[in-house]
Amino acid sequence: MRPNTLKALLAQGAPITNAWLSIPSGYLAEGAGHQGFDAVTVDLQHGMIGVETAIGMLQAISATPAVPLVRAPSDAAAGIMHLLDAGAYGVICPMISTRAQTEQLVAACRYPPLGHRSFGPARGKLYGGADYFDAANDEILVIPMIETAQALENIDDILSVPGVDMIYVGPNDLALDLDECPGAETHADSATARAIAHILGRARAAGVATGIFCSDGALARQRLGEGSDLVTPGNDFAQLMGAMAQAVRAAKA
Repeated sequence: MRPNTLKALLAQGAPITNAWLSIPSGYLAEGAGHQGFDAVTVDLQHGMIGVETAIGMLQAISATPAVPLVRAPSDAAAGIMHLLDAGAYGVICPMISTRAQTEQLVAACRYPPLGHRSFGPARGKLYGGADYFDAANDEILVIPMIETAQALENIDDILSVPGVDMIYVGPNDLALDLDECPGAETHADSATARAIAHILGRARAAGVATGIFCSDGALARQRLGEGSDLVTPGNDFAQLMGAMAQAVRAAKA
């Protein structure tokens, strides 16, 4: 099976950069994969992307050096299995708050006897190789999102679930659940900033890798310095709008 290069980077302790796509475009997905990112995530939760479009985007990413990941729309097992069969090499799953939810996520991503993913690798086999079924349990990344106050309370239980390869912090939803505004994590004295520090510390103690969404490259660099393993320096729409606005300002200066 095609090796998941993110696993090798994690084993080396190397920083991982991850692009985040919310715009339904194979052209954009292919371009993003050639920009030096280690991974490219197709967002089916908040992105304007359906499953059929996501398949085309995963195919486009496959033509680049980046590893194709998805954010599933929910923790529904059927949807997660469908995305894995489409060729995703890792699943970031939103709103995981309990040990039971984490166990269900792992089971949806693993073939028996480690889980209950049903057989039908489809495009996953085309991308991964003829021995996909034999090696998928070792290569596919299972990544619950930590973005609620309940997940914060249950973080040690979540981290202890066998099969969790990484946790991914969603700072904006975490802020909302802690009665703060999105962006609160940038204020050192905020409850969100303290919560993120606690989550990262517990993950390090448990030996579980961490990823986090960041508003821009500067914050991503800071998070890497704080010990995060994977950072997402903003999403495609925000980056595109920022570049357009900058171009307009330069033209009118």
